[in-house]
Amino acid sequence: MAGKRAFVRGGSLLVLAAAMVAAAPGAAQAQQPAARIAVPPIAYTTRTLPNGLKVYAIRDTGTANVHVQMFYDVGSQDDPAGRSGFAHLFEHILSRVTRNIAPGQLSRIVEEEAGGTRNASTSPDTTRYYETVPANQLEAMLWAHAERMGRSVLDQSVFDAERSIVKEEMRQRVLSQPYGRLQRYYLFQNTFVDHPYQRSGIGTVADLDAASLEDARAFHENFYRPDNATLVVSGNFDPAQLDRWIDEHLGSIPRPSRPILRHQLAGRPHSAARTITAYGPNVPLPAVVHSWQRPKADHPDSAALEVLSRILSSGQSSRLYRTLVYDRQLAQSAGAINYGLEDSGLFAINAIVASGKDPAEVEAAIDAEVARVRNERVSDAELREAITEYVSDELFDRETPTGRAETLAQGVINAGDPRWSDAMLAAVQRVTAADVQRVARQYLSADRRVALRYLDEGQRQGEAQPDPSQQPTNVALGLNLPAAVGTPNQLAPEGERVAPPAPGPQRAIAAPAFAERRLANGMRVVVAKSTELPLAGAYLVFGGGSSADPAERPGVAAMMTNLADSGTSRLTATQLAAEIERLGAQIGTSAGADSSTAFVAAPAANIEAAGRLLSEVVRSPAFAQEELDRERRRSLDQLRVALRQPGTVNAFALRRVLFGDAPYGALSPTPASLEALTRDDLVRYHANWWRPDNATMVIIGSLDAEQGFALAERLFGDWAAPAQPLPELPANRAGTALAPRVVVVDMPAADQAAVSVALRGVTRADSDYYPLVLANSALGGSSTARLFQEVRVNRALSYGAYSSLETMRDEGLLVAQAQTRNDAVPEVAQVMLGEIRRLAAEPIAPDQLERRRTLLTGSFGRQVETTFGLGGFLTNLAVQGLPMSEYGRYLSSLAAVTPEQIARSVAAELDPAQASVVVAGRASQFIGQLRAQYPNVEVIPADQFDFGGASLRSAEN
Repeated sequence: MAGKRAFVRGGSLLVLAAAMVAAAPGAAQAQQPAARIAVPPIAYTTRTLPNGLKVYAIRDTGTANVHVQMFYDVGSQDDPAGRSGFAHLFEHILSRVTRNIAPGQLSRIVEEEAGGTRNASTSPDTTRYYETVPANQLEAMLWAHAERMGRSVLDQSVFDAERSIVKEEMRQRVLSQPYGRLQRYYLFQNTFVDHPYQRSGIGTVADLDAASLEDARAFHENFYRPDNATLVVSGNFDPAQLDRWIDEHLGSIPRPSRPILRHQLAGRPHSAARTITAYGPNVPLPAVVHSWQRPKADHPDSAALEVLSRILSSGQSSRLYRTLVYDRQLAQSAGAINYGLEDSGLFAINAIVASGKDPAEVEAAIDAEVARVRNERVSDAELREAITEYVSDELFDRETPTGRAETLAQGVINAGDPRWSDAMLAAVQRVTAADVQRVARQYLSADRRVALRYLDEGQRQGEAQPDPSQQPTNVALGLNLPAAVGTPNQLAPEGERVAPPAPGPQRAIAAPAFAERRLANGMRVVVAKSTELPLAGAYLVFGGGSSADPAERPGVAAMMTNLADSGTSRLTATQLAAEIERLGAQIGTSAGADSSTAFVAAPAANIEAAGRLLSEVVRSPAFAQEELDRERRRSLDQLRVALRQPGTVNAFALRRVLFGDAPYGALSPTPASLEALTRDDLVRYHANWWRPDNATMVIIGSLDAEQGFALAERLFGDWAAPAQPLPELPANRAGTALAPRVVVVDMPAADQAAVSVALRGVTRADSDYYPLVLANSALGGSSTARLFQEVRVNRALSYGAYSSLETMRDEGLLVAQAQTRNDAVPEVAQVMLGEIRRLAAEPIAPDQLERRRTLLTGSFGRQVETTFGLGGFLTNLAVQGLPMSEYGRYLSSLAAVTPEQIARSVAAELDPAQASVVVAGRASQFIGQLRAQYPNVEVIPADQFDFGGASLRSAEN
């Protein structure tokens, strides 16, 4: 629950994460004016091929990477009649097989041969396919996009497999989430009228089951063609060579003669206000949403709506948070979403009702805030804060080739104009208080409002209604596409397939210039210049962390960091929030297993002023009793929500299964420990651990070494270290190794089960670390790894199956995990254990090892080219007690690992016989078969589950 951010980028349809405390304008001392933030425009070139393909190129010779994105002007609004979710389903299908790319090969080309990453997404308006790879792999990516556009294989096996996977994605992302149906179905169904935007982008089970291979072929012919596509290339490339490759691979794809058939429904606004009460299973706290239709994304009022949204819901000083969450404590969370689309859009205000509060009070409070912004002009301070936040976000978003490509692409999607984002940036800075009031009056009118209340199914009076995730949709909202006329492609015989283009010369990953020294008070300072963009940030890392919590009192470190930025000795929580947001800055705090962290990020022009606020947060937090009481109530409500989600319950149980009652088993606060926390606990923890001689400061961004050291001296040089020595940490925070367990937390309302198989591992400093990094990569480190291939690709049992290697100072752990249908739990657990045994029994082949090394090298390059990626890497070195020089040894250490070393390390550290299995799901659907495999399985009913101790059972049971 630690880890708050000063403002949230963009909106979320339902805000469930911890948000910062609200603020009122003003501070206890005179404010210095925030510096103007300069955001460089995006420089690009463009051309259109004879076949209609539009191309945008953004060159950056300072990176070793390139981002390639192809987006098609087709989204869920274009789903065929009675086939909701089809554009999303087709997004999956198109990445499966082509004439020259065998099943699974596309991921291998991108990840294992190029060392890149790939993904795709579907929105109401567009479908995107994108990769970020080392720049020498650019031609291969263009070739792969040509394969998908012109030579995709659409056969029954591909169609059936991807439809099953989409259903698992629906279960994981929608049905197993307490508010998933509200977000994906009820909100859109009720906001839009007679428009395809009403339908869920992920579809319904009935519509997915009704879809056919013939639908897929007709869909592909109509939409997946060069004159309906846009290519964006951003990164390090030679422009002339790029043009030649595009002409060769994509220019030869013919433009079809048939015109593109599109939806003609324009939709309409509501003619009167509407009030709806909807119900869903597994809803721990009521939710309230008020929504309105807004104009399309490129409407002139979009800038004012963006500012309005931020004033209402962005950061601590937002009106909704201040009123609903902070002052009146009616809601556990509150926010707004401003979602402009190609044809229309929605503006929604949402809240999760606090426990014990009446949804009607929350609805009335929302209505009052909307009336206030309609009837009274916002203050100059609020206006400036919202505009500064937006401009600061734009600066950070444009740091990487990927970010610049996304920004340009969004402009093309929203307005058909690559300069739209730059124009929007300028327009936002021109918005006035009168503009904000005008759009509030025009679009947030009471007679157009849809008021939606979402309650648990157990509160329903009367007959149950059909589950929207299962029902057919209105066929009138869909397209009727003509049948495909082309000859279907087939996978060519292996000897006849065209291989992807060979890579060019590898470009070296640019190493940042970083330096290190200590202040007189003992604080270690590391400065790493990572960018020429005018942005900067700093992390302060303190030893200790949640494993230093007092015995029987987990959550002290987490609550201390949660409250550290909720007021200082000089500034109240509201004043501090206003100061942070005025600077376009972010300040956040968090607690990990072995450390706690405070960070600041801001445009470089404001970094000193923001750093002074960080200094106050770190050195003189107030820990006001009323703030503790408020945060305790919010944290308890967050736990109520979290304990309805199988993945979270699984994670809580897993720590106790592996580490029992040792400190590493007790990293998360429980309801009982939250109730028991006192202000004295927080003050004592802060005094013990937040001190300069226990701190490492990592400064990143555009500052050079001398500028960074001077900044650190000005901010923290006068902070004196206490005379008393640091407290001693527990001798072994991991405790003794425990016998393996098989544990099931029975959640009868869960639509999906979370499955984990875990082993204790190694520390970051262990000699086996690098061999196990590569072993984990082969096991479950990506979509080409063994778990993903076996669980998702071969069996279609999950949306994704992965493994992770987590390291802590005294121990580590390897975890394989997936979410799956409840009835598939025994099979998935068996696959996971089988792959761990295989990892121990079968040495990784040299060619496979090289592919995993390539993947990790590329991932490292993408991480450290971003300011916060580099900062995170260096900060982790400090947390793990390693020298900063380990940065320079990372790639060479990976390169030195042999298959024999991996085999020895796996044999020594990962004994499959010691693996534990943890499941959270509906036990009635799998327990018999699971018990046949594991007779010693422990079944814990959800209402008896308590992760406050190793038994995982509440004391009264």
